[in-house]
Formats: sequence, C-alpha cells, structure tokens
Amino acid sequence: MKFNATSRSDKGTSASRRLRHAGRVPAIVYGGTAEPASIDLDHNEIYHALRKESFHASILSMELDGKSEQVLLRSVQWHPYKQQVLHVDFQRVDASQALNTKVPLHFINAEKSPAVKLGGAIISHVMTELEVICLPANLPQFIEVDLVNLLPGATLHLADITLPKGVVFASHGGDASPVIAAAHAKPGGASDEEAEPAAE
Repeated sequence: MKFNATSRSDKGTSASRRLRHAGRVPAIVYGGTAEPASIDLDHNEIYHALRKESFHASILSMELDGKSEQVLLRSVQWHPYKQQVLHVDFQRVDASQALNTKVPLHFINAEKSPAVKLGGAIISHVMTELEVICLPANLPQFIEVDLVNLLPGATLHLADITLPKGVVFASHGGDASPVIAAAHAKPGGASDEEAEPAAE
C-alpha cells in the first residue's frame, strides 16, 4: 500500500497546530541508518488509509520528496472525540532485519464447528491479534484461525494453528501457547429452566 508524505522543517506545538488547520497531519519516520525525519501527511488520505486493516499490518510504500521508502505503521494518535488524526509514527523497514509487530487474527468456520452446530456454544475470541517476529518479506496481512474442529467447552491454543512460513510468535518469555479462542455454553441452559418452577 502506498501513501504520500512531505518533509517538514517546522517543529513544535504551534507548527503542528498550523499543519492541522491546513488539513495536514504531523508525523515522524524513524529507524534504519538515517536520522528520524519529520514529515506531514494529507489528513483525508491518511484517515481513509487508517480505516483499512491491511494498512496497520503491511509493509507500506511511503512516497517522500520523490523517493520511495518502505515503512511500517507504528502508532497513531487520535483526537479524543473528533474523527481527526493528530499524529502518526512510522518505522523504516530493512529487508534484512526481522520485524517485531502485531498481526490481526481472522477467525473462520465458527458456524461449522461442533461447538456451535451441536452444542449451541458461543465462541469468544480471546485474542484478536498476535505479536510476531519475521522478516519484512514474510509479514502476513493477517493470520487465519480455523475453528471448524472446535468442540463444546474446548479452547483453541496457539499451538493448535500453523503460523505462516518464516513467522514466529513473540512470547516475551511468557506462555508459549496462549489461548486464542474458547467455546462457552450459552447462558440460561436446561438446568436454569428447570430451576424456575421451584423458585416460583
């Protein structure tokens, strides 16, 4: 995905305020061998780009002053109550250096699982994204989680799915196989219904 950026020399709160009044968004790009660079973006362009999931988990092509750079979105600051982007951080990408970033999980086939078809269970998504380590070329836009074999009352762990080639989970020394999804019985089952007449 591509987006356009312009170099800026003015810094500080007042300069950022002027940019926002002009429909621009102050931003910064850092990392790699170059110094951090102050840039600005068109608000409408970046606002609509940020609404796309893939923009948050893809290697992006930043067109800056006639040159193209590969970057990764790192953080976004939003206005507390307006639909306004206040600031964006990007990190330069080196094709030979591994990235540590978060990738969204896409859940499929929940309605085909025994948990839902036979048990009428409600499946909760314990995790909606996964922190991974991989080379830029191997970065997936999302990781698919197939729930087709999930049984009533069961849980699905990270070890139960296959990560894309070249992608590993960043566990930070914690649980190496955390729970990703769980099938819970619907509240108000038969036992609850049987108890109602006695209560009356």
